[in-house]
Amino acid sequence: MKKRFPTVGVIGAGQLARMSVAPAIALGINLKLFAQSKDDSAAQICEHVVGDYRNLKDVLDFAQECDVITFEHELIPLSIIKGIEAQGVRVYPPSSAFIYSQDKAAMRALLSDLPSPQWSVVTDSAKVTTFPVIAKAISGGYDGRGVWKISNRDMLDEVLSNNPQLLIEELIKFDCEIAVMVARSPHGQVSTWAPTHTVQESGICIRTVTPAQVISDAVAEKATSLALLIAQRVGLVGVMAVELFVRGEDVFINELAMRPHNSGHWTIEGAVTSQFEQHLRAILDLPLGDPSMTAKIAVMGNLLGGEKTDMYRPYLHLMARNPELKVHQYMKEVRPGRKIGHVTALGDDLLHLEELIGHACDYMSGEIDE
Repeated sequence: MKKRFPTVGVIGAGQLARMSVAPAIALGINLKLFAQSKDDSAAQICEHVVGDYRNLKDVLDFAQECDVITFEHELIPLSIIKGIEAQGVRVYPPSSAFIYSQDKAAMRALLSDLPSPQWSVVTDSAKVTTFPVIAKAISGGYDGRGVWKISNRDMLDEVLSNNPQLLIEELIKFDCEIAVMVARSPHGQVSTWAPTHTVQESGICIRTVTPAQVISDAVAEKATSLALLIAQRVGLVGVMAVELFVRGEDVFINELAMRPHNSGHWTIEGAVTSQFEQHLRAILDLPLGDPSMTAKIAVMGNLLGGEKTDMYRPYLHLMARNPELKVHQYMKEVRPGRKIGHVTALGDDLLHLEELIGHACDYMSGEIDE
């Protein structure tokens, strides 16, 4: 009798789950999603159930039909994850690791001996004596949400009025931001991709360049070593983004995201093994794939919603102008500033690739019309 292929359950059905569908199909893995709505990005193209990820019964009913459970966002309560584990279902990353991407204070405490901004948890603004600082919601923040640059005590009091507990961090004057994507399997096999330069505007990543051209080889090696150490320490199973600040030859840990991540989207075309395939391999304890780049440089640009709502017609211009461009649509409702897709280009000329990606993003959003 032929052994059946496993079913991987993903809690969440956004674009990260959508981009996991192709490698799952290629590997013969059954992907099943726990969606909030049938209209979610991945639910449009993949088997799914609709439910409330905060409801233990709903999630348990779903989990019992799967061989392993994983996540595409950090919002699911830790109590729900532990509830799944208590029923004997394999959950990766496990609750013992996932907490460090959900709880920023727990992450800082665990990694306090590693290069980090100075930090403290406060409930009273009087405890903060030096400004400016960065204030972060301890849980629930992403894409710039739940993060504030605080210039004075009045601003801090205002934020504290809606967040009774905050993580306060030293404001690092950094030269650039980078991310290292790392994968780890249950038996401890690890791999990393080349460090990625993440370009931010208003707290949102608009572009990535891989390998990061703005750092030295020594910084790249330091960042990679740090990501591998963190993966081992937190007990990662799956793929994780380690976000870092770079100042000179020093790196500082910013945040962890314990799932496939925006800074790794370039790997779909730009690496032998994408982050999405690698995540599936890792959580199923399969041998990890080759993370080597398929080109000298990969540039990825996030498509942000603008005034233009027709995302198909622009192909006529873009595909004729730059046939090497790779477009990924998430099939989400177009709203100003919302990530609705991304574009990637590979090559060896950084300036050309950045111009190509910048033009594509501006044309898709409607900022330019030629």
